[in-house]
Amino acid sequence: MPGRFSGRFCSSLFDVSLDASSNLQSDVLNTPFNTIEFLKLLEDSQSVGKETGWLPHYFVIFANEHGDNETDNEASNATKKPCALLPIYQKEHSYGEYVFDHSWANAFYQHGLDYYPKLLCALPFTPVSAGKLLIDTQHAVAAEDIWLFALDAIWRELSNYSSMHFLFMSDTQAEFLENKGYHIRRSIQFVFYNNAFVSFDDFLSTLKSRKRKSITKERKQIADAGVIVERLVGSDITEEVMQEFYYCYQRTYMKRSGHSGYLTRQFFDMLKDAMNGSVMIVKASNAGRLIASALFFYDDSGLYGRYWGALEEVSGLHFECCYYQGIEFAIENNLPIFNPGTQGEHKILRGFTPTYCYSAHKLHRQDFDAAVADFTKKEAPHIDNYMRETTALLPFKQA
Repeated sequence: MPGRFSGRFCSSLFDVSLDASSNLQSDVLNTPFNTIEFLKLLEDSQSVGKETGWLPHYFVIFANEHGDNETDNEASNATKKPCALLPIYQKEHSYGEYVFDHSWANAFYQHGLDYYPKLLCALPFTPVSAGKLLIDTQHAVAAEDIWLFALDAIWRELSNYSSMHFLFMSDTQAEFLENKGYHIRRSIQFVFYNNAFVSFDDFLSTLKSRKRKSITKERKQIADAGVIVERLVGSDITEEVMQEFYYCYQRTYMKRSGHSGYLTRQFFDMLKDAMNGSVMIVKASNAGRLIASALFFYDDSGLYGRYWGALEEVSGLHFECCYYQGIEFAIENNLPIFNPGTQGEHKILRGFTPTYCYSAHKLHRQDFDAAVADFTKKEAPHIDNYMRETTALLPFKQA
């Protein structure tokens, strides 16, 4: 009977009946990240877990044809395949999220209260807008009923936590949650939109002359310095190539942040086998010597720049490896977008368009929930103003 479900919170996807025949995917904004393969890889490589402060607390939902909606029905669901899943984590900190709530945590602290642990529905260390509910295609028509069932279960679970947060979700899912009492925050990323370009030069032709010449000059400087830049996919990404990338990644994180990076060595060791058709690596070398590397994910939805590391400083090399090579790859493969990652206003002048991202928040205590509602209301005009200011800086020719 449609609309009747059972569900439970679960500490590991390996405890759930998910196999090659499982067909859980988002009904909106599919990416390489909101997939069972990616979530399992994070868990299997110990990139998430108690030691990282990202403790899996997935909410798994099962179709229940003959009974009322239930939760904690672990025995009857042990061998059933899930019909839907929300990737929820217990968080002991706010690192690796890219939507900043440190001021909220500080307010709790000042009142002698614990903000952590909190609940977070997000893709760990991955600031990419993506659908959050993974649902079996045969149950897609019941998506709203499943959402309502899940939100009810989350609210009951929230008595053990300070708050619930959904990060980097679709605008439609954000609107849905806003209608259910969640408070919406917006942030801005800079995204390249592939307007049916046939080549990088075709893209350049849409820019104002001054910026077009500037980008051409930046790219020429890399070639004149003797740097060879290549893009690798599929079987070209050997174990040695992945090890080289990890070395660059680790060195750069250690230099900037004092730690070796959010993702473990095991993650990159397993990545090629787990997601072989979704990975692209840009490798830069000089006189046969590795000097930089960048890692991207891609699928039909677009290209996503995620990690970068350099062993030597070369002027313009970051722009070449992380932006221009990505734009070329997206154009050559007819990918609709290229999201190079968070922040970076310097992306605007290179053709990356300001784009809204959405998150939704609800706190268990009514007084703090009201304060967050007021915060998001006051923050919104500043975000809109920033959108207008950054959009005005775009280097495209006037229509």
